[in-house]
Amino acid sequence: MASLEALEQFTTQVRRDILRMVHKVNSGHPGGSLGCAEFFVALYQEIMTYKTPFEMHGKDEDLFFLSNGHISPVFYSVLARSGFFPVEELNSFRLIDSRLQGHPTTHEGLPGVRVASGSLGQGLSVAVGAALTKKLNADSRLVYALMGDGELQEGQNWEAAMYAAANKVDNIIATIDLNGQQIDGSTDDVLAMGSVKQKFEAFGWSVIECEEGNSLQHIIEALKEAQNRTGKGVPVMILLKTVMGNGVDFMMHTHAWHGKAPNDEQLEIGLAQNPETLGDY
Repeated sequence: MASLEALEQFTTQVRRDILRMVHKVNSGHPGGSLGCAEFFVALYQEIMTYKTPFEMHGKDEDLFFLSNGHISPVFYSVLARSGFFPVEELNSFRLIDSRLQGHPTTHEGLPGVRVASGSLGQGLSVAVGAALTKKLNADSRLVYALMGDGELQEGQNWEAAMYAAANKVDNIIATIDLNGQQIDGSTDDVLAMGSVKQKFEAFGWSVIECEEGNSLQHIIEALKEAQNRTGKGVPVMILLKTVMGNGVDFMMHTHAWHGKAPNDEQLEIGLAQNPETLGDY
């Protein structure tokens, strides 16, 4: 178990990676990536059991599926720094013929990526299918998934939610990044969803609210509570209340940085707020 201080240092370096990746190619999605940095670090450094070198079938290990694939910078950074592929490869983000495309894909064979994502609303369905596969194979490990709150406006999510509960898929822990922002504005302005908690409870899920979704300690506690709720006949959902752009003051609390790269000056400001801890690539 890593110390909280070590996890904080890891997270700070991940934020640097995100900023540098999207700045280099003047393309990408820093806002949601920064907001989920703590979640990914907690998941890969503290919670999940997985194998490196990477094995696509994922037998006897926990699996993770990223539904909101546009936050690939945080995914790539944490995968690299967790030993899935060389950290130096982050230099190739969004370049021609790179394995690190803007949305994760599988045909390049990037270790850690099991499904192409970014077409929003599909990830929960894939995760439910993987969880059912583990049940059929008598594999006791768990399946984790992350979705954005904006993509809940896609109907396929609710089909998957209904199916998981009806079929007692109780080896899945899904998480929703509730930052209240999407590309066109706040989620309430684009298409208000009301109480997400009540919706998933009505669909038969066990719901955990993590009010401090940018606190490593609170995230770890929520994930461990979720683990305790698995195996009881119902799927588990964590509602993670985060701040878009967390850790870079001028990017926080606004949808403006959903898909916008920092310029040279903004990059330096962001990096100054997140001093190097593990070494840049």
